[in-house]
Amino acid sequence: MKVYHSIDSFPTSKCAVVTTGTFDGVHIGHRKILKRLEEVAKQHDGETVLLTFHPHPRTVLQPDMELKLLTNLDEKIALLETAGLDNLIVHPFTVDFSRTSSLEFVRNLLVNKIGAKHLVIGYDHHFGRNREGSFEHLKEFGPVYGFDVEEISAQDVDQVNVSSTKIRNALNEGDVETAHSFLTYAFHLTGWVVKGDQIGNTIGFPTANIEIKDNNKLIPADGVYAVKAILPQHGGRLVNGMCNIGHRPTVHGTERRIEVNLFEFNEDIYGEKVIVQFFHRIRSEQKFESVDQLKTQLHRDELEARQLLGS
Repeated sequence: MKVYHSIDSFPTSKCAVVTTGTFDGVHIGHRKILKRLEEVAKQHDGETVLLTFHPHPRTVLQPDMELKLLTNLDEKIALLETAGLDNLIVHPFTVDFSRTSSLEFVRNLLVNKIGAKHLVIGYDHHFGRNREGSFEHLKEFGPVYGFDVEEISAQDVDQVNVSSTKIRNALNEGDVETAHSFLTYAFHLTGWVVKGDQIGNTIGFPTANIEIKDNNKLIPADGVYAVKAILPQHGGRLVNGMCNIGHRPTVHGTERRIEVNLFEFNEDIYGEKVIVQFFHRIRSEQKFESVDQLKTQLHRDELEARQLLGS
């Protein structure tokens, strides 16, 4: 997959099969669009192109509204690459760019710059200034500018429409299993291991404290989770473990932290990148009467995590 960080750097294609959108999470609905994009490209000997934007448009147009995202830019690029996309254009989204009319967006960008001959868009997709553009507009523009367009119907899973918003809501409730079914992969956090209070070492459960550098990244609800950690600097090694998200009330913690206890792993990974995949929520975070009670519960959590992860 070729990645372009501006639409201006993309060499106009002879036959581009294009879709556009934020694609946060690259969930099952997005993958249906990408699969159809690939099918159409094969039929017409074309190449697939996704035009997406960074930062997320809502963070630019509504800066006072906090929006937590399922994927940061690097995570989204990695997921799109596994989906078999030929070309990804990540265009900078600005207030000035948001004023582009739907006609200018289609004529100047999709057709003249990218070379769109075929468009595949998601259900109820809108584009252009004030989201004025729609599927109906595209059907009108098509014959004029020489492209055809098709709309993918709403993707349902167990009678529920899939959307990035619904996945965010599930994660905000700690329901990582539902998020997994909608995403088709385990929701994950990409962070770096930083020094903590070393309390875990004193009670027999050493933890890696994970720092997330992207403030817009969604963090699941507080609680204890069965997780797997990918360690890129150790050959991509996959290690089972359990993760606590929260304030650690039993040891009088004040800051919200992400702490991962890795099973059968005791190497020094301070400063290293870690990808934490969330598979099951074990329980809510709670305050215990003593550290001994906490240790007893952690042993139970570890046993349950191992069973859930099949280790």
